[in-house]
Amino acid sequence: MPTRVAIVEDNEGTRTSLASLLERAKDFQVVGCYADAESALEDVASRMPDVVLVDIKLPQMNGVECVTQMKTILPKTQFIMLTVYANDEWLFNSLLAGANGYLLKRTPPGKLLEAIHDVRAGGSPMTPEIARRVVQIFRKQTPKPDDTAKLTAREKQVLNQLAQGFRYKEVSGNLNLSMDTVRTHIRNIYDKLRVHSRTEALLATGHLKAGQTAANQNSAG
Repeated sequence: MPTRVAIVEDNEGTRTSLASLLERAKDFQVVGCYADAESALEDVASRMPDVVLVDIKLPQMNGVECVTQMKTILPKTQFIMLTVYANDEWLFNSLLAGANGYLLKRTPPGKLLEAIHDVRAGGSPMTPEIARRVVQIFRKQTPKPDDTAKLTAREKQVLNQLAQGFRYKEVSGNLNLSMDTVRTHIRNIYDKLRVHSRTEALLATGHLKAGQTAANQNSAG
């Protein structure tokens, strides 16, 4: 049986090229092509794809949230993020949302086809550059015991608010702090934990765990 593939990609040229590549290749069948997450979510369940290729930067709902929602209706489907972004935040959010692979769009056609076979067989295909980033990031995410202990009581309160998905403005209101004070606390948290983003801080302190969606954790405030 051919591997049934759906594509969620807003760029028409890229979407057409991917579909053409798959249709020409042996053992693949394109069962759906979508320009945005919303249309994909409305239709893709009826297509029963084995693998879905998802672009991260979609017009309205982004690819990470798209995967999060698709996983609930297609629990046995495998998802590969196909993107131009070699970005740590997007990478983490994609994997936490349930993506099984993360490839850059410059991946050669042959490698892309291999990756689709690989993910269906239970693998987690990534370009070498992305795989190296995963290793490096996870090494950084193991905090020394005294790192979290360095946070003040107020900084821990702010961190807990971030873990609940509150935006900076909401943290300000919830804790009766000015926005400047909230931003100062967050900068201090990042410095003390030696991280550069909300997601990294939550991972480093155990507030965000594998399998939990990070889609609502990455607001800038």
